[in-house]
Amino acid sequence: MGIDYSQLHDPNAEYTMRDLSAETMGVTAKRGGGRDVEITDIQTTMVDGNFPWTLVRIYTDAGIVGTGEAYWGAGVPELIERMKPFIQGENPLDIDRLYEHLIQKMSGEGSIEGVTVTAISGIEIALHDLAGKILEVPAYQLLGGKYRDQMRVYCDCHTEEEADPEACADEAERVVEELGYDALKFDLDVPSGLEKDRANRHLRPGEIRHKAEIVEQVTERVKDRADVSFDCHWTFSGGSAKRLANALEPYDVWWLEDPVPPENLDVQAAVTQSTTTPIAVGENRYRVSELRRLIENQAVDIIAPDMPKVGGMRETRKIADVANQHYIPVAMHNVASPVATVASAHVGAAIPNSLAVEYHSYELGWWEDLVEGDVIEEGYIEIPEEPGLGVTLDMDAVEAHMVEGEELFD
Repeated sequence: MGIDYSQLHDPNAEYTMRDLSAETMGVTAKRGGGRDVEITDIQTTMVDGNFPWTLVRIYTDAGIVGTGEAYWGAGVPELIERMKPFIQGENPLDIDRLYEHLIQKMSGEGSIEGVTVTAISGIEIALHDLAGKILEVPAYQLLGGKYRDQMRVYCDCHTEEEADPEACADEAERVVEELGYDALKFDLDVPSGLEKDRANRHLRPGEIRHKAEIVEQVTERVKDRADVSFDCHWTFSGGSAKRLANALEPYDVWWLEDPVPPENLDVQAAVTQSTTTPIAVGENRYRVSELRRLIENQAVDIIAPDMPKVGGMRETRKIADVANQHYIPVAMHNVASPVATVASAHVGAAIPNSLAVEYHSYELGWWEDLVEGDVIEEGYIEIPEEPGLGVTLDMDAVEAHMVEGEELFD
């Protein structure tokens, strides 16, 4: 019986993924050699961290469960629930095939970018955990092996007086001395008290001097003990971003992040090419098709994808491969729970051009409680050797910190 391709994107179509696999993708429906495992269910629970983390669990008829995480975003759990029929009954080892199928089936919801890609990312990460457990290998092995045993972590820092250069320097020194990090990030889109009209994105000379003073004091305080980057959160106009980046050239800036809004790649490229201050961009782009344009247009010095948002572990690996062809390093943006943080570390271990993975929750005292065992030690993540991601949820901690109205996994 032939396939009616008009029904490809119809969730009520009679054809299953297994039909499509057998007839159009050349994959044998009957599998042996330990591969006879089927997905039976997908569930989500949202945890109320410093962001609403969406944890994802994929269940199988073999009793093996995979855990993943999607970047926070309204509607992500509902999208994952909608995708459940598309992969139930499927073999979780076929990660690429299932990923592409979800992209196709969810095209109507916008699977090129946005929360649909984010939802698929959470499923894809859980599939890596699940496949690693089935095959009894760590997740990095599914990505081709590892270049390093530890992944460097950069700590996103905050103070009660974020606009005070000395307070920022004090916090930088504390995080280095007391917490053991040798990589930091501070915000530069903080008020200076000199703003007249923030809507026009223009930086007055005094505002630039204020931001340069933050950079000067922080970098001088830590000197060679830590690399320091600074985040602008897409705040400034092209001209102001150029003047700010030029003003920071005398200082040891690891990178200046997202100085202009993300939509116009030509402006982004012009800013990056106007300065010797390294520019990092990428967390507001989706999949390799979008980030490739940043890389090939020489619009970035450092690419910064957010793994549980951009498309998942293998998509981030693809982005890193393109970046490596252009001799551009990867610094993964990350505001996740320990689950996606460790998943990002697996990706970082498996690519040659990895700089660091972000940690955004150092002020949240229970962050590591969500999983059993330590995650970050002295500013580094030891890459787990256990099958899958190598992290186990502490269900008591998850339940204690769930978003109101959420239900714990079965």
